[in-house]
Amino acid sequence: MESKAQISLQVGQRLTVDIEKIAHGGHFIARHESESGKKAVIFVRHAIPGEKVEIEITSTSTNFIRADVIKVISASPDRVQAPCKFSHRNGCGGCDFQHISIERQRSLKSEVIREQFERIAKMDLSVEVEGVGDALHWRTRITATTDHQGSLGFYSSRSHHVIPVDECIIALPEIGIASMSSQKLTPDVRIEIAYSSEGERMVAEAPKSGDGKFRQNTGPAVLHERVGGDLLQVSQRSFWQGHKRAPQVLSDVVRDFAQIQEGENILDLYGGVGLFTSACLNEVGASGSIHLVEGSKDATSDAKSNFADKQNVHITTGDVAKVISRINRADVIILDPPREGAGKDVVQEIARITPRSVIYVACDPAALARDTAYLSEKGYNLKKIRAFDLFPMTHHIECVALFTPNEVS
Repeated sequence: MESKAQISLQVGQRLTVDIEKIAHGGHFIARHESESGKKAVIFVRHAIPGEKVEIEITSTSTNFIRADVIKVISASPDRVQAPCKFSHRNGCGGCDFQHISIERQRSLKSEVIREQFERIAKMDLSVEVEGVGDALHWRTRITATTDHQGSLGFYSSRSHHVIPVDECIIALPEIGIASMSSQKLTPDVRIEIAYSSEGERMVAEAPKSGDGKFRQNTGPAVLHERVGGDLLQVSQRSFWQGHKRAPQVLSDVVRDFAQIQEGENILDLYGGVGLFTSACLNEVGASGSIHLVEGSKDATSDAKSNFADKQNVHITTGDVAKVISRINRADVIILDPPREGAGKDVVQEIARITPRSVIYVACDPAALARDTAYLSEKGYNLKKIRAFDLFPMTHHIECVALFTPNEVS
């Protein structure tokens, strides 16, 4: 890849290019050759593989050249009219795939998983990205921003410029973007809106810049989420899956992959408020136990309330990488780390404990591929993987992977 100095591309410059393939992160690959024969890779938004398009360079650096499509010369048959009026190159930066048919969105996400595993884990992997419901009106949690005038909106792509909106079609209608957009709100704040399975709506706000915490200003202090027959409390600062069906879908897959037997000991890493602990409690029975480890004090406070009457659930607040070094036994380990993944140190500790299976829930296929390579080095093979389109209209993907120890002959 050439630097901006070598190829002399400038922000605002327009080129005609052919789009080759999808890249991890929601961009698409195009290549440009300068008059001197220098070649560059350009990461293009709002494209589809196979198209010929006119692009405009939006940013350059030593490592990346980025661009937006400004004209489609030869369109892919998978190109559609974006259902949201704010989804365009100068609009909201939240949904980067609205111009692509939902079927092709999922096939492209499958390609990303395959490419990441081939490049990072050196594995030939094919997995279908499964749909879990409608592509619109699925999101139960939204973080919006107000501009200097107090108008509600979202940031444009790679920018702190707020695009005012009067709707968000991936959010549940109950989130209330339409009604809030007609109000003059506090200027220059982040606004988090959440709607629970039990019909509770919470609104909180925080300063737009800096590390200020969200402060609840509307609705209950704690939401309640029902998954199967269990009701879990989730505070504003605790993590909860954004797709309305994600908690149930992921719980079902984790339980299916784990095949937990009564009396077993389960280690639930990055366990949050206890989604997967709740899913596995019936399986371990009274003679088994679950140890939940989570770094967020808010989440473990919720978890302690959620399992206050369960003597066989143990909850530890702390850095997973440090806490796991003090744990010596688990039959099954479940982990749902943040986007950056678990990392080598945590994977080494998981292998040291020698569980019979490891179930890894991942929102970034690159981090999962990296940790798959680490697990393989430590004697754990990828046995099963499923992928879910829990973020329709965006490039994000959720995977659940099962690892088991290598068989010794």
